[in-house]
Amino acid sequence: MINNKTIAVVVPCYNEEEQIGRVIETMPDFVDKIVVVNDLSRDKTSEVVSEYLEKYPDIFIPAKDYDTKERLNNIYLMAEQVIDRKNKEEIKFFTHHEVLNKKPEHNRVILINHLENGGVGATIATGYKWCKDHDIDCTAVMAGDGQMDPAELESICMPVVEDDIDYVKGNRLIHQSSWFVIPKTRYFGNSILSILTKIASGYWHVSDTQTGYTAISKKAINAIKLYDIYKRYGMPNDMLVKLNIAFCTLKEIEIKPVYNVGEKSKMKVTKVVFPIMWLLFKSFFRRMWIKYLFRDFHPLFLLYHMGIFLLLAAIPFLIDILLNAFQIGAATPFQTMIIFIFLIISGSQSLFFAMWMDIQDNERLYK
Repeated sequence: MINNKTIAVVVPCYNEEEQIGRVIETMPDFVDKIVVVNDLSRDKTSEVVSEYLEKYPDIFIPAKDYDTKERLNNIYLMAEQVIDRKNKEEIKFFTHHEVLNKKPEHNRVILINHLENGGVGATIATGYKWCKDHDIDCTAVMAGDGQMDPAELESICMPVVEDDIDYVKGNRLIHQSSWFVIPKTRYFGNSILSILTKIASGYWHVSDTQTGYTAISKKAINAIKLYDIYKRYGMPNDMLVKLNIAFCTLKEIEIKPVYNVGEKSKMKVTKVVFPIMWLLFKSFFRRMWIKYLFRDFHPLFLLYHMGIFLLLAAIPFLIDILLNAFQIGAATPFQTMIIFIFLIISGSQSLFFAMWMDIQDNERLYK
């Protein structure tokens, strides 16, 4: 615990038999629960973790009771009854899994085995669900490959525990060693995805969107549909969009980039960049419609859509201009040029004003 707040760490892992033991053994003492979620590994990850289940002293954290009699008998708590019922029923939407602990409420190390491979996002979602059902105050995420320094965990958790921040992300890019330590392909890909994530999520000041070293508050973990989190490597990006729609505050903490500690990356940058870009494209419009139309109408909704519409409308005129430019003796009508210039200027102005409003509106969420 920290300041009487319960702390759990979700450890997603896939084929980490060589690394997972060190991750568990180096976990700081203030961590109450180490929730290891094994994503149907083909090696002995599950067997290695099983050896730790009874190794630590009991830390009793009971599961939440979603059927309390007090709520069932109080007509003014109907809304809470509905939420409790939804929280109890939503388990069927998660990747099928089983908890191997005989006394999970007592054990410090919790082992959850996926019965089918779900992906890193689905694995974290399963861990989040366990922590949500046990009313954990602060839930962090550390990879099972040992790539995250446990000495930095407290600095990741403290803004949630002390300052009521909803979501904390480690930031490797602001560390002075980032350019020298992070592989250049990953550095470039991370930078591109971070720029696109700023636009899609509304967290315009976030810079290292791809890091998985995070901490989330109990309030935030209950504010989003955990089972709807993107199941693969686009999970960090999708998470930011969902948190922004839920008006959750965010803070970044400087952490060091860690490589060459025995980890074996399963991510192929060239294969994940384009799916994540498509995810961000869809997420941007979902954020616009849910947050700035249905929940609380804002003029930036109109400006964004107007700007996009006007710029798309300019494309046929641009094609006509280019075709005439490459044809001998052909000339673009003056009227076409005027309409094209009008659409480009008007569309660009609408987009810039929308972005400015977007930045101003979300300034309050970045701490």
